[in-house]
Amino acid sequence: MEIRPLNENDDRYAISNIYEESWKYAYKGIIPFSYLEEISRGRWVKILESPGFYSLIMLDGDKPIGTLCYCHSRYEDMANYGEIVSIYFLPEYTGKGFGGLLMDAGIKALAKAGYKDVYLWALEKNVIAKDFYEKYGFYKSGEVLYINIGGKDLKEIQYIYNIKKSPL
Repeated sequence: MEIRPLNENDDRYAISNIYEESWKYAYKGIIPFSYLEEISRGRWVKILESPGFYSLIMLDGDKPIGTLCYCHSRYEDMANYGEIVSIYFLPEYTGKGFGGLLMDAGIKALAKAGYKDVYLWALEKNVIAKDFYEKYGFYKSGEVLYINIGGKDLKEIQYIYNIKKSPL
């Protein structure tokens, strides 16, 4: 397995496919089925080029199997924080220990950028993701967001990670 930054030669559709397949797998029963089924091929291609957003990819040989996106906080009240925007894997690669390796790489990149603290958001009903974040060392901040996806109101929980306390 190799983890590296997304580069100009990487197939954006292959990376977008990781998001697409992961959403359909991880959010089944959380986000309306009709919304998940309508996710189009290449939906995340343009987002991968968003200024200020950085993507890491995990490769199994030449095949992209996971991705993590990070940035400077998108929220003014968290201006001194780095943000993990997303971490996704192709479904057949979940639960195999690769998430911790990709998260390590993301945390190291944010530490190198000078951040001492990181946050992320997780859907309240995404128990698997919340368990992963908590085992990794993230803790609930007490902040919540309410969003609507596919006509369904959902609650997101904010998690914080202290890089300065990290053994990385």
